Amino acid sequence: MAIHEIRIDPGQPLAGQPGTGHNRWHPGITPVIWAEPGDEVVMETRDAVDGQIGEGSVAADIPGVDISVVHPLTGPVHVAGAEPGDLLVVDILDVTTGAFGYTMQSPGFGFLRDDFPEPFLARWQIEGGFAVSAEVPGVRIQGQPFMGTMGVAPSHELRARITARERDLAAAGGMVDLPEPQGAVPAGPPVSAEGLRTIPPRENAGNVDIKQLTAGTRLLIPVWVPGALFSAGDAHFAQGDCETCGQAIEVRGTLHAQFGLRKGQATAHQIDQPQFERAAPSPAPGPYFATTGTCVHRDGRNGSEDITLAARNALRAMIDHLVSGYGYTRQQAYVICSVAVDLKISQVVDVPNVLVSAFLPLDIFG
Repeated sequence: MAIHEIRIDPGQPLAGQPGTGHNRWHPGITPVIWAEPGDEVVMETRDAVDGQIGEGSVAADIPGVDISVVHPLTGPVHVAGAEPGDLLVVDILDVTTGAFGYTMQSPGFGFLRDDFPEPFLARWQIEGGFAVSAEVPGVRIQGQPFMGTMGVAPSHELRARITARERDLAAAGGMVDLPEPQGAVPAGPPVSAEGLRTIPPRENAGNVDIKQLTAGTRLLIPVWVPGALFSAGDAHFAQGDCETCGQAIEVRGTLHAQFGLRKGQATAHQIDQPQFERAAPSPAPGPYFATTGTCVHRDGRNGSEDITLAARNALRAMIDHLVSGYGYTRQQAYVICSVAVDLKISQVVDVPNVLVSAFLPLDIFG
């Protein structure tokens, strides 16, 4: 086992250190490091808007934030032996953060964007495991740090399918960020022209914003390209399920993770969305296993901010898990979901794909 490190200069934006990361999803991005299954990686990450908000920022600065650089990710990491059809296992060993955080309310973004047209900024000071803000007096938020974005590269075929469905959704009036060369890292084609924006979660995971992905949790991601090409960023000190206004307590952070592979398991069990599990309690009652769902129809059409569709997809994935993993019939699995599985809205702001997680408590099995 080896431990690999990717260190960054937090005083520079990603464009100033392009060899450390990227802000688009594309299979053509060159890996930063190569790792073997069983290896650990320590990855320093930039905040969600790449250093544009600091301790001296004010709400009036928010409309000037360049969203074309969201999200600066650290990586990719090439995991030897990973092939399409495998599951990449990411054991989250630790997530640490800096001492400053922020939460923006940006006009035109967020779940209640029509109700909150004015910018607002809360600046958080983090010490002793808690965050406090002069802009939100009287509250003290306990930290549960996690990476809002962790994912792998899409294949060329998956990237093309996603682009087509998101263009169709945009043409129908859905809120979508399509490929955009401005602000892209790497800056040249084909990545800048074709790369998927990092805003929504998709089949390659990405900006899932699942608050339960703290230290001690295992993330399972379907592999789409040789080597998987894993990246991470968008660290959060704390977040509520939903991330309603569009941001958590956004921070610079460091991810310490260990990689593994479950060979052929994505294909064998028809897993095309990320899953995750935990063997010990906290921050959610546990142990548990969870599936996820986004608002993409089974025929490949993209829904727009459709929580009902995302919930159905999370439940369908859980039923498939209970059938393939435990040997239940689909009707038995449906009953188990009805009496024991908890649905949680993990996020409702990463347009167009809201994300719902289905939590299966493992202590129900004798």
